[in-house]
Amino acid sequence: MIHVGHVREVARYPIKSMAGVATDSAMLGWHGLVGDRRFAFRRIGGANGFPWLTASKLPELVCYQPDGCDESTGEPLPTHVRTPTGSRLELRSAKLISEISERLHSAVELMQLKHGIFDEAPVSVITRATIRGIGREAGIETDLDHRRFRANILIETENDEPFLEDDWVGRTLVFGESDAASPIVHVTMPDLRCVMINLDPDTAAKDARIMKTVARLNQNNAGVYATVVRPGVISVGNRVSLV
Repeated sequence: MIHVGHVREVARYPIKSMAGVATDSAMLGWHGLVGDRRFAFRRIGGANGFPWLTASKLPELVCYQPDGCDESTGEPLPTHVRTPTGSRLELRSAKLISEISERLHSAVELMQLKHGIFDEAPVSVITRATIRGIGREAGIETDLDHRRFRANILIETENDEPFLEDDWVGRTLVFGESDAASPIVHVTMPDLRCVMINLDPDTAAKDARIMKTVARLNQNNAGVYATVVRPGVISVGNRVSLV
């Protein structure tokens, strides 16, 4: 077992492609962090086999902020959404559906899936070293905003080398003191990136340098996907060990 660093941030993304919610700790269940990616807007009449509305089709989605909390189902789920203009709309309201449909110029509907709406796997992990390396090579003068990468678990590593995560594929990560209560994930594959990482999380402004740099440096991969081996509570500050 090799100590690689500690958890810097834990975040869930309750609504696919909308802003994330950082938390000090969260339950990591069999289907990822509780409350993560449980909702998505579906494009009605989409014929390309991928029905979910993402920020690649409507960049402004990243500026919508989930708000409120309903834990009646056992998961922390949002009740409202704050729009880019500051309005607070009920998540399930016709007003929110109408606003998003108008921005997209196409009809949408809200969907909820109990086990989450994931692209490849229920957990995504990235290191700050990878994000810093990408920003440096892209010529970004300030620290590259880690929110662009929409990871569930952000790790501060002992080693400052970017893309260390690639070497974790096929291995497991243990969070905490490596006892019977420590959550464990199995790293399954690199995270192949799309144009969403070009979007500023606050303004949705595009910066093509980000994805071009990831493609040039690491075949368009940044971070990794993982599946849950043992559920448990994961917290900021947890020790991270590689097996």
